[in-house]
Amino acid sequence: MVRSTGSGKLLGQIARGLARDFARSLAVAGLACCVGAASLGVPAPLLMAQTQTDRVVQGKVVDKSDAGVKGATVFLKDGHTLAVKSYIASDDGSFRFGQLAQNTDYQLWAESSGKKSAVKNISSFDTRNQINIDLKIDK
Repeated sequence: MVRSTGSGKLLGQIARGLARDFARSLAVAGLACCVGAASLGVPAPLLMAQTQTDRVVQGKVVDKSDAGVKGATVFLKDGHTLAVKSYIASDDGSFRFGQLAQNTDYQLWAESSGKKSAVKNISSFDTRNQINIDLKIDK
């Protein structure tokens, strides 16, 4: 015959043992990751940080003679949220969007004086962290 107070203690001991074993498994997995990264010559924190890197999209808005278009508005549309960011091109037509998610598709285009560039697509499958795109507006 099993007493109820004894079975409660037994269940508590089992739960603590499982939690301890799980914690050890996590520690071993973390150690294996560090050892594996070290064997590649890459510090483990750096290796882990690289998986979280954001993208940068930059470039220049140019006219048909490849001169920079000062003050052009550059648009970046997030394919996931459909949010649109804008950037006013600098004096030489350059623009930059930073801290973009790796796992999101984007659309990029520019407008100036009622003219619009072609829409450029940036795929989530593109693994580059820095993407350079020039946008041409025929003026």
